[in-house]
Amino acid sequence: MSEKVTKLVPELVTMLEAGVHFGHERSKRNPKMSPFIFTQRNRVAIMDLEQTRAQLEEAAKYVFQLASIPGSEILFVGTKRQAQPIIRKYAEAIEQPYVTRRWLGGTMTNFSTILKSIEKLEELQRSEKTGQGAKLTKKEKGVRRKEIQRLEGILEGIKSLKTLPSALFLASAYNEQIAIREAKRVGIPVIAITDTNANPELIDYPIAANDDAIRSIDLIVSVIAKSIAAAHGKELAL
Repeated sequence: MSEKVTKLVPELVTMLEAGVHFGHERSKRNPKMSPFIFTQRNRVAIMDLEQTRAQLEEAAKYVFQLASIPGSEILFVGTKRQAQPIIRKYAEAIEQPYVTRRWLGGTMTNFSTILKSIEKLEELQRSEKTGQGAKLTKKEKGVRRKEIQRLEGILEGIKSLKTLPSALFLASAYNEQIAIREAKRVGIPVIAITDTNANPELIDYPIAANDDAIRSIDLIVSVIAKSIAAAHGKELAL
């Protein structure tokens, strides 16, 4: 297992080329990220990529282990504009649930309500496919279609969830603080890209990295996704 996952973790030069090391200006820095900062250049924090690589490898090994358990699911979260298409692309490729539009308050802490919404959506979709409600007026059918579209938009990539996920993987610890709080309340482990403006102490598996640059996000997310695919005996090809 260890060797298989280690091979998925990129070399330092690849991380450097993707801009993984760039943090924020000093004014935006969270003091708790100081141990992961190598130096400062033009007022911008430069993260220690050796530590980042070690963290990424640890996180990758953890998700591999988790994904090896039958029925386990890892919820990918990235509501930040740059992260949205990346999170959706990789989560769909490995058939994992995801959130990219907006974190619904209570997704973890009030999961029974989310389940009811999923069940309602499934029921509406079934009735439309099977022709149930054929006697509905044109207006009533329009109302039903709008409700389906509304629920599909809200539930997006979590429509398949039947139980709480085994872990959360966040494209940005700073931007997904509500998700972190909810995960902590229900005891779900959190893996997250943790830029210099975030608090790594809130994350079970922090990965000190740039959460703004598309190439940086893509590189980190790809490693996590490939580790899950490897646990399922597959190779991720995009």
